[in-house]
Parts: sequence; C-alpha cells; structure tokens
Amino acid sequence: RDERNQSIIVSGESGAGKTVSAKYAMRFFATVGGSASETNIEAKVLASSPIMEAIGNAKTTRNDNSSRFGKYIEIGFDKEYHIIGANMRTYLLEKSRVVFQAEDERNYHIFYQLCASASLPEFKDLGLTCAEDFFYTSQGGDTSIDGMDDAHDFEKTRHAFTLLGVKESHQTTLFRIIAAILHLGNVEIKAERDGDACSVLSEDKSLNHFCVLLGVELSQMQHWLCHRKLVTAAETYVKSMSVQQVVNARSARIPLISKLMMFPLEVMWFSCFTLSQHLLRGFINLIWFETFEVNSFEQFCINYANEKLQQQFNSHVFKLEQEEYMKEEIPWTLIDFCDNQPCIDLIEAKLGILDLLDEECKVPKGTDQNWAQKLYDRHASSLHFQKPRMSNTSFIVLHFADKVEYQSDGFLEKNRDTVYEEQINILKASKYQMVADLFQDEKDAAATTPMGKGAPKISVRSARPVIKAANKEHKKTVGHQFRSSLHLLMETLNATTPHYVRCIKPNDEKLPFRFDPKRVVQQLRACGVLETIRISAASFPSRWSYHDFFNRYRVLMKKRDLSKSNKKQICQNLLEELIKDPDKFQFGRTKIFFRAGQVAYLEKLRADKFRAATIMIQKTVRGWLQRLKYRRERQAAVTIQRYARGR
Repeated sequence: RDERNQSIIVSGESGAGKTVSAKYAMRFFATVGGSASETNIEAKVLASSPIMEAIGNAKTTRNDNSSRFGKYIEIGFDKEYHIIGANMRTYLLEKSRVVFQAEDERNYHIFYQLCASASLPEFKDLGLTCAEDFFYTSQGGDTSIDGMDDAHDFEKTRHAFTLLGVKESHQTTLFRIIAAILHLGNVEIKAERDGDACSVLSEDKSLNHFCVLLGVELSQMQHWLCHRKLVTAAETYVKSMSVQQVVNARSARIPLISKLMMFPLEVMWFSCFTLSQHLLRGFINLIWFETFEVNSFEQFCINYANEKLQQQFNSHVFKLEQEEYMKEEIPWTLIDFCDNQPCIDLIEAKLGILDLLDEECKVPKGTDQNWAQKLYDRHASSLHFQKPRMSNTSFIVLHFADKVEYQSDGFLEKNRDTVYEEQINILKASKYQMVADLFQDEKDAAATTPMGKGAPKISVRSARPVIKAANKEHKKTVGHQFRSSLHLLMETLNATTPHYVRCIKPNDEKLPFRFDPKRVVQQLRACGVLETIRISAASFPSRWSYHDFFNRYRVLMKKRDLSKSNKKQICQNLLEELIKDPDKFQFGRTKIFFRAGQVAYLEKLRADKFRAATIMIQKTVRGWLQRLKYRRERQAAVTIQRYARGR
C-alpha cells in the first residue's frame, strides 16, 4: 500500500521454528498474491522448500531439522500485488558438516535420503548401500530420526525438482555427485615412511566409484591425492604429502564439491525482475546464536553474523527511534539498551580477531596456537574478550546473548580453505559438464537458464562477492568473504522497512506441550525483547507527516477548515476534536506521532465516513431507480386500463 520495499527478519534459537515460520510466511504471500501469468510461479516458490531442507538442513543435538545455512529470500510483486518472481542469496553453508558430525548429529538430509533409496533401479550405478556403511554419514552414531522417513522425503525432493522443471539428466548428475562425496570419505589412505608419505591403492573400490561417478581419471586422482606440486622462482617439483595433509586436502575439496549440492537452487531460481522497479518483500533466515561444548570457526562466524543482525535491530528499534523523538522535539525519557558495537569492533575492526586470523594465515608456518597468543597479547584489556584459565589455545568472546569459549584448533585451516590446483584441474577435466563447470573461473556466477518460454524466473546466488579468477579466489580467506557478504546484507536490510519475528523455543528436550519458563526468559533477555516491550509501551509507533495526514484524512475535516492555508493547524484542530486524550498523540516539528491503536481508530472513522457517503449515494440512486420504475409501471397500467375501458 505504501510502495516500500520491506523485509522480515526471522530469528531465534536452533529448533525455535525459524524455518517453519519463514515457510508459512512464504506460503501466505504465495497464496494471497498468486501470479499474473499461467506459469504458477507461487507453486514453484513453495516447491523450493523441500529442496532447501534436503540440501541445507541436518539433525543437531538441539534440532532434528536445523538449517545449516543462512538465506535471504526476496519475493517480487507487481503493482497488482501478484508475484512475478523470487530470488535467494545463501550465507555460510556449514561446509565442515559434510566431512564431520559430532555425536548424535547427522550430515545433510539429502545423503540419508539417497542412501534410503539406493535400491531403486535408477540408482543401481551409484554403488550406494545403507548410511551406516559410509564414514561421512555414520560419525554421529544413529543415522535415523524418529518420525522422519528418509525414503518418503526423497520422493518429495524429487517431485519438487520435477515441479520446478529440473531435467532428469540434471537430477541424475546431482545424485551422482552426492554419492561420489560419500565414496570419497571411504577412500583408505595408507601411511609410508613413518607417516611422511602416503598412498592410495588403485584397487580401492571407493576411489574407483568416486572417479567413475565424477567422470575423472583414476590414475591422476590416485596420484594427486597423495602429492602436491610446489612452484618456486627457479623450478617446479612434486612433493609427497603426509596422511594428515591428505586428510586436510580431501576435507578442503569437499566444500568445493558441496557447492554442487546448491546446484538445484541455481537451476530453479532465476531472476526475472529489476529490483528497483518492483515492490519486494524479503525474508532473512540466518542460523541463530550458537554455543556448544566445542565451538570452532563455524560457530564464530554464525555468532558474528548474529551480532551484526542484533546491531541492526538495536539501530532500528532503539537508536533511530529515540533520535527521531529528539529531532522532532517530542517529550521523551531515554531508555537504556545494550549496545553491542564494542563486541563487533573486537571481531571486525583493524587488528581485530578476523584481521589477526588473516594475518596468521599469511605467515608461512602460522599455527592456531600462535594466533591465539596474538589474541591474548592484543585484546587482553578488552571488556568483551577473555582468556580461559585452563587453556592456552582457547579464547572467550562475550557476545550480546552469552559468553562463548572458542577452541582455536582448526581456525587457520578452515579460514584458508586450502584447495590444491592439481586436484582442481582433474575435476575441471571431468567428462560431465556440470562437474567441470563448477571449477571454471566463473563458477559462482548466477545461473541464467530459463524455466521455459515466457516463464517468470527466479535466481539464487552466493552472498559473497564473485571473483573471476579461481586462483585469486582461493587467496581470499573465508573470514574475509563472510565479512564482505555481511556488509552487503546489512546494506540491503537498511534499504528496506524491517519487521521482526522472534521465535522462542519452549524447551530443550524437543518435546511438545512442555514450557520451561527459565529458558524462555533467557531467550527474551538475550534478544532484547524486554527492552523492546518497554519502548513499545512508551513510544509512538505510528507517524505521519502533516502533508500525508492532511491528504488521507481530509474527508473527516469540516469545510470551513479546508479553506485555511495552514495545514499543520488544520491537522491539530482535527485531532483535538476526534481524540479526546492528549496523551494518545504528539505534534512534532514535521510529523504527527500516534500511540498504538490510534491510526486504526482514525481509519475506522474514515471508513465510516466513506460508508455513510456510499449509503447516501446508494439511497439516492436506488430511490431514483424505484421512482423511474414506478412511473413506467403506472404509465403501462393506465394504458392497459384505457384500452380495456374503451373496449
């Protein structure tokens, strides 16, 4: 109605209902908006949900269907409020989950769905068995989830692919890649020369399956799994890698291959509208603040993102709100709130945690321990940083929601995301075009294949900046890319009118109808809801400029008032007449501020005025029609009587 781009920010703890809330909101707009064309775009928007859940959701200790990546979904509407397309950006897919799961956790659902359907005739060539037989799906222990049927869910996923127009050949290639990832995890690496070198047998069944499924040369992959090429100014030579280096390299290559897990989204979402020319509603659904027994690089990035979102919330609800009251000279008592800017500075400012991490990654023999020591030396005096008493490799950050202890082990390796060029070249040479395309220079560019002639398009893209040259991209650390993508997200959100949905988790046991008051209050305090309630009770949530108020509510004004030139005075006279309680509104320098419910009251008066005018018009027209009908009937009756009497 107001022709403004808007965003809905859904937040809450893992398992609180963020994914379901966003799904319901999308379903609402798809149902109410519909599409103007015959392509049924709203059905395609809804069909994306099972695919996103299969590829991006996994079981954790706190939630059986936890989203392990953040997403920003935009839905575009035309002037008639019909959906004309959609668009999605992804943030921080939890890549490490592909290769490692903690106890009582699972890998992404798609792996278990495919294993559960391995007996189908079309999947015989994948060489799959049950999920318990694969290292990448059995580390967490139990591979099943109570109340979840992986085979049935896989049918839903395949149906969604079909509904979105994904070709059978593309689906088959995608499933081949997922199966190849599982086989790579089972490749057996044998140590040689006291662990300084290693090898893989060419007869290794898992390696053979991997190479066949991805269409790459077995001998090349066997060699470069255990060797790397070193280039100096004078010469180039090949060096054997230790078992640990091979495991690290194999784990680093999985995230690159796992990008293909996002391929279905790139096929099904294609952009069809110019963002500046149409009304948009965006949904941001990020992984909420996390703290586990062992917190590593992934939790650090997730919590950093939530610090930024909390800052955006503080800025919109507290800072901007109270600053506007001051500017408009409205009587106001300032409400204190927790400003988390110092914590954000600790993370992203010059020589902050991320800067020191990137600096240590550039050091030839940099280690996690050296980096942790630099943090102690640099930030010991910070109020938001602490050193644990019993550890020299961990550090504590005091976030807005809670204090979290991070183990520095693995931070450097995950931040570097090291991938060896020789292995990339083997995958580039795959006989399957989709696999080869992933590792080309522009592998992160958004897809542009249309869904069909005249079809609205939808697009998905990685939220990080696209960098053309592959070798340059590998030099960009994960932390640097994530920081850049967060800044882009904040710019997008600040350009919209935000709305907030806070999901509250009632208990930690995943049980229905059980309410834990202490946990609920803890969540309310952590996300600033209590302060929000205070400011909502005391504030004026609705505001109109004098010009807009005059134009909308002039129907309530007296004719003698409309002839006056001072619109501000006219508005003041009207409100003092209609709203008897002076505390329900305030007059600012350029705007009128209203307590909650007052604009709805004025809208009711305006609607009543229009209704009365409509009834008056209807009454007059109906009376005229009845008089006209009466005259015609009377004339006809007189004519009949005249002829009858004459007869």
